[in-house]
Amino acid sequence: MDRLVKIFTDGASRGNPGPASIGIFITDGNDKEIKRISEYIGTTTNNIAEYRALLRALEECKKSGFKSVEFFTDSQLLANQIKKLYKISNEGLKSLYVKLMSGLMNLSYWNITHIPREKNKIADSLANQALDKRKG
Repeated sequence: MDRLVKIFTDGASRGNPGPASIGIFITDGNDKEIKRISEYIGTTTNNIAEYRALLRALEECKKSGFKSVEFFTDSQLLANQIKKLYKISNEGLKSLYVKLMSGLMNLSYWNITHIPREKNKIADSLANQALDKRKG
């Protein structure tokens, strides 16, 4: 039985490039919380942090056996590059894109949706918590 999970991701960078982090919020198909992830990832740009958040979410899918996934991000760039609506001109994103597409191929079903930041508050908060903890 292949249950649908929803994964909200966010990447944050203070300085762009600067200290960066990721936030991931995973729920089941009925919006019941499964897991929260908040991690510092070093110094990088906001766009790379967004990609790294989605890559980390894919790692979690593999570990937890999730095969049907709806991804949600407030990064229009990320969503539209994954959907092949935007070209990738940044060299740093190209290798991450290849890794992402490879990881997505391991899922039986996936979709990615760009959502407004207000609908991504938990993932955003988790990303900021990782940055705040690091400073603290």
